[in-house]
Amino acid sequence: MIRFFNTLTRQKEEFVPIQKGKVKWYSCGPTVYDFAHIGNLSTFIFGDLLRRYLEYRGLEVVHVMNITDVDDKTINGAKRAGTTLAEFTEKYAQSFFTDLKALEIKPAAVYPRATAHIPEMIVLIKTLLKKGLAYQQKDGSIYYRIYSFPTYGKLAGIDPKNLKAGASGIKADEYKKEDVADFALWKAWEEEDGEVFWQTEIGKGRPGWHIECSAMSMKYLGKTLDIHTGGIDLVFPHHQNEIAQSEGATGQKFVNYWLHRSHLIVEGEKMSKRLGNMKTLKDIAGSTLDNMAFRYLVVSNHYRSPLNFTEKSFEAAKSTVLRLVNLYSALNQVWDATKTGLSQETIQLLENARKRFVEALDDDLDTPTAMAAVFEFAGKIEEMLAKGTVSESSAVLIVSFLSEIDDVIAVIENVYDERRTNLPPDFSSLIKEREESRAKKDYARADEIRRMLLEKNIQLEDTPRQGTVWRWTS
Repeated sequence: MIRFFNTLTRQKEEFVPIQKGKVKWYSCGPTVYDFAHIGNLSTFIFGDLLRRYLEYRGLEVVHVMNITDVDDKTINGAKRAGTTLAEFTEKYAQSFFTDLKALEIKPAAVYPRATAHIPEMIVLIKTLLKKGLAYQQKDGSIYYRIYSFPTYGKLAGIDPKNLKAGASGIKADEYKKEDVADFALWKAWEEEDGEVFWQTEIGKGRPGWHIECSAMSMKYLGKTLDIHTGGIDLVFPHHQNEIAQSEGATGQKFVNYWLHRSHLIVEGEKMSKRLGNMKTLKDIAGSTLDNMAFRYLVVSNHYRSPLNFTEKSFEAAKSTVLRLVNLYSALNQVWDATKTGLSQETIQLLENARKRFVEALDDDLDTPTAMAAVFEFAGKIEEMLAKGTVSESSAVLIVSFLSEIDDVIAVIENVYDERRTNLPPDFSSLIKEREESRAKKDYARADEIRRMLLEKNIQLEDTPRQGTVWRWTS
């Protein structure tokens, strides 16, 4: 039984999809006005972990992630860059997709862009106007009347009576909580918007930020979604406003399970341009191992706990990923000299590790506990490998189990495959030559080959049962 902590109810609940065997999931995507920073990316890695685990448990996941390509930030950014909104946002959208690929994040079924869904937003806004949940000001801007929605503030545990009035006049998509009251659904065109506007039946202008997600999620997933995810910073006002708009228009529950990723900080401080600690993936990663180390750092931290990114924790994550990769590699080098079969000890270790892994992830994606079970198992297998007591049939089964785990955490095989592909072209022949040199007692040449490979971060080890085996040192 899978259980998730639902932000709306503030408790763990059994996950029961609307349609048996199928999950309709919407996640808030990037606002493409700049390169995504590692805090943004940590939320998308969390989403990928969620998806992979649901699929691991046999569920079909239909994932929709929006691209916000029109708001104050994108409009202002395009003006500063002296280019069109479309050209400006496309640069950052493509960079975002490159980051997703580098981090082994599975692509969504649909990436709807706000600018391509204005008609759907107009229909939704007209419905809210007709129901008296929204009103239009003299300048043409349209706002949602939050006091018309009885449960406004429930998602964030905020009493709307404590919100200061006057926010209905604010034009920006971003505003501080103390200024929030009614929020913009449609913003009448102003001279500062330049060429960014749509001429519609509700007036000349552009959509507010919040209406975009309501319109796009319901278009592709229906009136009620199974899961909606995002960063903890989106709970209020964005996700609360999505609920008010969507449920106000349809009269039906918008989302059954709300899941939010906690904050990522850097060296104990919140990321900010003022502190100069805004980091992108390119800032921290220069290799596949680096990318997977960052992914592992996020995955191994419980998604509801804040994550402190430090140089020390990042280096530790690299070592951890490399340990898993080397275990995977060592098992693939096992061959049966004695034809010993599959041991009962191996079977029991596998069954216990799998059971603990699943039980932990079933409990609100408890990755720290799940990975503790994996590493306890890995330690025992490493001991068996050192003693030469892992048979070929056992190794095959263990590799299969590690691949199974990697379907969820997605850090092992990507590094392993890349490293295997980039082995020196004469790698096999060098190992063979070294073995021949040792047999001829030409230890000088054997040591020379060992040193040559060590310079390429490949360490050779001579074992009594398996002969020469190798692993990566960094």
